[in-house]
Amino acid sequence: MGLAIIALVALGPFFSGRDKGIKVFFLDVGQGDAILIQAPENVDVLIDGGPGNQVIRDLDGHLPFWDRKIELMILTHPHTDHIQGLIEVLKRYKVDRVVGYELDYSAPDYLEWLKIIRGKNIPFIITLSGDRFNLGENIYLETLYPLTDITGQKFNNLNEASIVTELHEGPYSYLFTGDSPAEEEKEMLAADLISKVDVLKVGHHGSKYSSNLPFLGEVAPSYAVIQVGKNNSFGHPHLITLQRLKKLGAHILRNDEEGEIECKIQVKAVVCQ
Repeated sequence: MGLAIIALVALGPFFSGRDKGIKVFFLDVGQGDAILIQAPENVDVLIDGGPGNQVIRDLDGHLPFWDRKIELMILTHPHTDHIQGLIEVLKRYKVDRVVGYELDYSAPDYLEWLKIIRGKNIPFIITLSGDRFNLGENIYLETLYPLTDITGQKFNNLNEASIVTELHEGPYSYLFTGDSPAEEEKEMLAADLISKVDVLKVGHHGSKYSSNLPFLGEVAPSYAVIQVGKNNSFGHPHLITLQRLKKLGAHILRNDEEGEIECKIQVKAVVCQ
């Protein structure tokens, strides 16, 4: 589907009461990823859903009672700590569009996710580098990876199938990397897709197998957000990754230490807290 432009702006029947700019919430769902983007004019984007159903409680806390719609759902890759919460979201919310891939992968969570999407006839978008999803005036989400269609492929390491997107709001930007490993980072660098951003969602929960130095040097984020659970059994985030980020001068924020993390523009700069 390369180089597609999809408009997601959808005015609700009620005034949303939102600010003119976007808000990005790195939800505290434990050892997993879940990111809520709230744009003006009642547009909500959910990237991954974490494990379990904590994402439902978080969404209920951010969306007004009359808004039971997610304009765009993105699954970066079908590991349990990214997909499980999305199943319940599909059951409880109206989802306008879904972005993902049908891979050669038969885990129960993934099959259930696909089954619900088909049963509800939700448009399923296969995205490639260069696709843009318009979220409002001067606000869009752009796909950086994958570079080619991976539909039907089998991956020994599913992290290598991670969809990477970059959110732009005027001159400000956020990079969402899923669990992309160093190999994927190198491919994006070679394709000249990586540039400086304000906020980096650190790949693979701060694993040592992501966030290589050449990649981080190009991204040079002001904030590095690590979605990670307390006392997780994987040892995330790895000390090597933390040292690399500190060397770059990035302000590191972690869900296991901060809880939910919110980013928005204040006084002509992105502020995360």
